Amino acid sequence: MSDNTLPSNSPAAAPSRRRTVLRRLPVVGGAAAGAVLLLAGPAFAHVTIQPGQAAKGDYATVDFKVPNERDDASTVKVEVDLPADHPLASAMPQPVPGWDVKVTKEKLDKPVESHGEKLTEAVTRITWSGGRIEPGQFQQFPVSIGALPEDADQLVFKALQTYDNKEVVRWIEAPKKGAPEPENPAPVLELVDAGAAEQGGGTDTAGAKDAKAGESGADAGKSSTTTAADSTDNTARVLGVIGIVVGVIGVGFGVFAGRRRTT
Repeated sequence: MSDNTLPSNSPAAAPSRRRTVLRRLPVVGGAAAGAVLLLAGPAFAHVTIQPGQAAKGDYATVDFKVPNERDDASTVKVEVDLPADHPLASAMPQPVPGWDVKVTKEKLDKPVESHGEKLTEAVTRITWSGGRIEPGQFQQFPVSIGALPEDADQLVFKALQTYDNKEVVRWIEAPKKGAPEPENPAPVLELVDAGAAEQGGGTDTAGAKDAKAGESGADAGKSSTTTAADSTDNTARVLGVIGIVVGVIGVGFGVFAGRRRTT
């Protein structure tokens, strides 16, 4: 009995192997492009606080960055709850064009000692409404907060994002060390010693003076928060460009493979 199958290392089998490889290249290229684009998207889709750290016991100006993660609806309201376990005496939002802001204060069940003063009430919620964040866009909401606690390592700010189709996304899950990021993570502000915060650009000394005088200190931290936001956006753009390049390569291999098969 004769065997008509060609050995895999024979010259006649080489064209067949090349065709197989060329057919697989578009699939590999497309899969790689998809993986890169998946990595570039969800990592920046949730509500965050920038910069991500500030000095213990100090005042800070932070931005709540709210991206629109829907393709067919606009964000029309953003609510941020301030941490109840560490009440903040001062939370002053900077005006955002096109948006109305409401600061809610509540009396504390038990007075809290903070930096030598007794707090009987604290800011519990800040609500922005009346504006729109369209699909494919984001908005930053600056707030001067303080004085930050000295006996905590982080503050968790739970946020609610409301769309014009009545959908409400609840960014309220506190991340846990050593565990994967939750599906709907809450914005978290890390609290560090003053020296570390100054190196990371999270200290707002000018904002502290303005807050104590009853004035807004939002402009004092505008430069550092803008830098942090730009850094995040640049990373997203780089990842997006990489995904596009890999996708183009995959399409190119597909066209090349098609021409080889027809010749």
